[in-house]
Amino acid sequence: MSGQSLLVPGTLSPRRTVPASIARPEYVGKDAPTPYTGPEVQDAETVERMRIAGGIAARAMEEAAKHIAPGVTTDKLDEVAHEYLCDHGAYPSTLGYRNFPKSLCSSINEVICHGIPDSTVLRDGDIVNLDVTAYIGGVHGDTNATYLCGDVDEESRLLVERTRESLNRAIKAVKPGRQINVIGRVIESYAKRFGYGVVRDFTGHGINTSFHSGLIIPHYDDPRATTVMKPGMTFTIEPMLTLGTHEWEMWQDGWTVVTKDRKRTAQFEHTLVVTETGAEILTLP
Repeated sequence: MSGQSLLVPGTLSPRRTVPASIARPEYVGKDAPTPYTGPEVQDAETVERMRIAGGIAARAMEEAAKHIAPGVTTDKLDEVAHEYLCDHGAYPSTLGYRNFPKSLCSSINEVICHGIPDSTVLRDGDIVNLDVTAYIGGVHGDTNATYLCGDVDEESRLLVERTRESLNRAIKAVKPGRQINVIGRVIESYAKRFGYGVVRDFTGHGINTSFHSGLIIPHYDDPRATTVMKPGMTFTIEPMLTLGTHEWEMWQDGWTVVTKDRKRTAQFEHTLVVTETGAEILTLP
């Protein structure tokens, strides 16, 4: 694995503004969102709005990813995604969610998730996860992917490639009538082939008019995840695989989650709707 030094927090830029014409999620300006009490199964009209939100999120992430290169700051990536979302009438769902200060999450190398964009400069050989969620039409679309920055070592490159494959395999396992735990069973069994850790405490989630509905999608074989999938259910799958332990620690910012052994980690995510025969990805560009 790359012998690069570990990450340290950078300096935050001022909070970016969103045009007043763009509708905000209800939690903006509050310490926490109002708990979701609606159904996990969505009607066709809601799913269509989520398809629009998901497409915008995917394109915003792609636009930001074009700027990944040695010497670029994670704050620049946040700026690009923020401007894309706003230009397309969407609110960046992370901005102000439980007081998160930025419009995407940028998680580098040993950061599992929820990294805050700041003055950190990308280095040759880094792996960089971008997590973007768009809110438009009263619904959210949530996606992320891990990208290579410059010349990345083989061990890290394979981790990224296999994490993407674990998501693809999990999506294929989604079928109405199956229990949610089939998703984690598929991910964990694939990851074990390579000796990877599977993060347990950060999961996929139900999503709709609520950013996080309360439905939990574990990425390991959790016998408690017995909820049966039904057509119209909408949720994310977002496996986080590691080169070492699945255990984690959190920085003092209350957001940035790093592997306890500081080994590298990768993640991929899509928002899905369960169909009559499987799953449709709602976060395609």
